[in-house]
Amino acid sequence: MTFTVAIVGRPNVGKSTLFNRLAGKKLALVDDTPGVTRDWRSADGHVGGLSFTVVDTAGLEEAFDDSLEARMRRQTEMALDRADVALFLIDARAGITPLDRHFAAWLRKGRTPVILVANKAEGRVGQAGMMEAYELGLGDPVPLSAEHGEGMADLVEALLPFVPEEPETEEPEVAAAAPADGEPGATGEGEGADEEPEEEEDLSKPIQIAIVGRPNVGKSTLLNSLIGEERVLTGPEAGMTRDAIAVDWMWRDRPFRLVDTAGLRRRARVEAKVEKLAVADALRVIRMAHVVVIVIDPTQIFDKQDLTIARMVIQEGRALVVALNKWDAVDNRAMALKQLEDKLEASLAQAKGVRTVTISALKGQKLDVLLDAVLETYKVWNRRVSTSRINRWLEGVVEHHPPPLVEGRRVKIRYMTQVKARPPTFALFVNKPLDLPDSYQRYLIAGLRETFDMPGVPIRLVLRRGKNPYAEG
Repeated sequence: MTFTVAIVGRPNVGKSTLFNRLAGKKLALVDDTPGVTRDWRSADGHVGGLSFTVVDTAGLEEAFDDSLEARMRRQTEMALDRADVALFLIDARAGITPLDRHFAAWLRKGRTPVILVANKAEGRVGQAGMMEAYELGLGDPVPLSAEHGEGMADLVEALLPFVPEEPETEEPEVAAAAPADGEPGATGEGEGADEEPEEEEDLSKPIQIAIVGRPNVGKSTLLNSLIGEERVLTGPEAGMTRDAIAVDWMWRDRPFRLVDTAGLRRRARVEAKVEKLAVADALRVIRMAHVVVIVIDPTQIFDKQDLTIARMVIQEGRALVVALNKWDAVDNRAMALKQLEDKLEASLAQAKGVRTVTISALKGQKLDVLLDAVLETYKVWNRRVSTSRINRWLEGVVEHHPPPLVEGRRVKIRYMTQVKARPPTFALFVNKPLDLPDSYQRYLIAGLRETFDMPGVPIRLVLRRGKNPYAEG
């Protein structure tokens, strides 16, 4: 059993640094600028033999209107309500501030138990702040340095009372003895021994979906609409999302991990350090995703930046689905669809047949259709084709349209096999790999896509020199 630990405190006291320390990875963006974290995010935490879920939250602000700061505070409250214990961070070097006192009083009234943590307590500079911390009425402060990893043993001791007790388990039954050598089943002899079992997809593992696009196209609204709650901040302000926020979710008994990312602007327009960190985080998410949903605005269908993002997704070998958002506000829908179709045909030939879905994230329209498209694309991305089928097809292709002559001699194509899926990757064995023209390779990829029904995913063709193992014997 595990428990949940939420890290709270005013801006710039080191919450994200401690989150990264407990998670063992640099997951949250860290910068000296106050207010970098806006949404709460969770990860598996480990320290001193304890395992738990650790939650990073936005800096607490005294705002109660509809401003961005007030919405950030409400997100923190939501995370706090779900936690088993809260770590209230203060900056020992800065001492106790009026904001610290205000939120300490607020936390004392809440139901969630609180551990007071004095961060940046290394050296003598933090001693005065440590002594002031007793004024908050939250017990003895735990001194530590999240940046340098000091004081973790004291934090473990403070967390121990919140570790849930393990339930008693019955003694397991003794398993049947394995067959000895010489007995039936010991060597794999018998019926079906020579048959390789087909690789089955593990349905318990989540499909990782990254939601990407330019700023203010509705990415966060889409995630909230899918899961049915205000999990990430939304609003009219562009560039609101900074950290990539992952949410585990079930749909039709199938696990998903949805990841909302920061809006990707043209590189020339990215100036602030925090935005550069957010963009780098979004690119990392794309590399880890299975399917990438690119959300586009119908008023600017596949502009230069949308195409750059789509090509990046394909280059990374990820499956791609296009969500045309705010469809309910489009007047000339036939023209918008034609424009989208033309752009895809002309600019994304390397992933021909990308599935496109028109949605309204705000109104929750056609989200099931979008998820069906994601599942279909994911299935294609995992597709495997037997070597015998590939080579029967290849024989007909070469006979109908042989490779062109190079310096008066024809390149000999020996055979082809699929070497991996995710994305589908094929090895083509030829006598002179360097001489096979790119145009012929594109011709083969197009044929593979059409014959074996693989729309919307990148297909990779690797040229190798080798002998045909089926030619002899």
